[in-house]
Amino acid sequence: MKWFLVLVLALAAPVTLAQERSGPLRIEITEGVIEPVPIAVAPFIAENAAANDFARQITAVVSADLTGTGLFRDIPQSAYISQVTDFDAQVQYPDWRAINAEALVVGGVTLTSDGRLIAKFRLFDIFSGQPLGEGLQFAGGTDSWRRVAHKIADQVYSRITGEDGYFDSRVVYVEETGPKNDRRKRLAIMDYDGANVQFLSDNASIVLAPRFSPTGDRVLFTSYETGFPQIYELSVGTVVKRQLDVQAEGMTFAPRYAPNGRTVVYSRSDAGNTDIYKLDLGSGQRTRLTSAPSIETAPSFSPDGSRIVFESDRSGSQQIYTMSMDGGEPTRISFGQGRYGTPVWSPRGDFIAFTKQNAGRFHIGVMRTDGSQERLLTASFLDEGPTWAPNGRVLMFTRESAGADGQPALFSVDISGRNLKRVPTATAASDPAWSPLLP
Repeated sequence: MKWFLVLVLALAAPVTLAQERSGPLRIEITEGVIEPVPIAVAPFIAENAAANDFARQITAVVSADLTGTGLFRDIPQSAYISQVTDFDAQVQYPDWRAINAEALVVGGVTLTSDGRLIAKFRLFDIFSGQPLGEGLQFAGGTDSWRRVAHKIADQVYSRITGEDGYFDSRVVYVEETGPKNDRRKRLAIMDYDGANVQFLSDNASIVLAPRFSPTGDRVLFTSYETGFPQIYELSVGTVVKRQLDVQAEGMTFAPRYAPNGRTVVYSRSDAGNTDIYKLDLGSGQRTRLTSAPSIETAPSFSPDGSRIVFESDRSGSQQIYTMSMDGGEPTRISFGQGRYGTPVWSPRGDFIAFTKQNAGRFHIGVMRTDGSQERLLTASFLDEGPTWAPNGRVLMFTRESAGADGQPALFSVDISGRNLKRVPTATAASDPAWSPLLP
């Protein structure tokens, strides 16, 4: 889908001091405790009759995206004093202050005669009485109305938090059906919020650990199609797969792309030893990066591609290490109680997320890239396999409930440990991987 973005308003004047603030409306999402900001997402105006349903649906998704972060509280329309009936009308700031709104989103939607959907929005800082940035306009086909809504919500989120958005993204995961002793697994892809599910494989063989390419158009995964684990690459658009030429007589698994998209790191188990290898997708050249008599797996590149984080039991217990992209002597960075695994570098480069097992509980946590400032975000019977949102401020992971009938499900949490919630899927789900923002 080709997209374009059109500026419809000039850059707003600098925001003046608010009554209870020293600057523009801004949320710091790394704070541990925060009161959600009251925001009014006014019903988007259908600027022609054909756009009525789209206006209603876009309003609902924008509101759901923002309130779903836990950072915003949408003021119900029944509380409104002013009603927004004209996109270009002057905002009645006193009316919105009277209901304690701190921000207002106003939008308009048009469906053109040739089937193009055009949506525009403006964002206002109510207490300062000023626009918060410029208004923008997005366009796409009628089947893209959810993407239009996500793009608008990303803009609102970004202007208020100062962080990049993450709503216009997708998640690839493993859909699971059937009893535990006969579990069927296949690759599925969905919008970040669980909508628009599509299947990328059948359930004829077990699939594990899908991982997006940096451009989001390809997925690496492990499959048991040949009877033992091997690595495949799949094109998301054509759903065509190919087995990677790793020339391994043993098992290969845990693949992940380098930031350049042309290199893959993975684990290979041979003769009882598991090490990390690197594959150049263009030339087919393979390089062994570790050679210790221990288990090295779950490699993940730093955003600049210079280093790799991975898990290893070379110290006698499962811990996290980093090393150069070309191998060499690794540095241990985890030293807390318990075992650490599935490390993954934040797309911002500031944190490493991980799974931790300690005292009979599993946790999702984050630490600085040198191992300092470790912080556990969750605790459960089984939490594992974190993946970062494209803005590096939210994590998604697998949580499995206890008991013989326990089922895996997808959950998300922000890096402060707030806003833990289940991601809706129709069936059991595991092994999520978050895409970059869509083009």
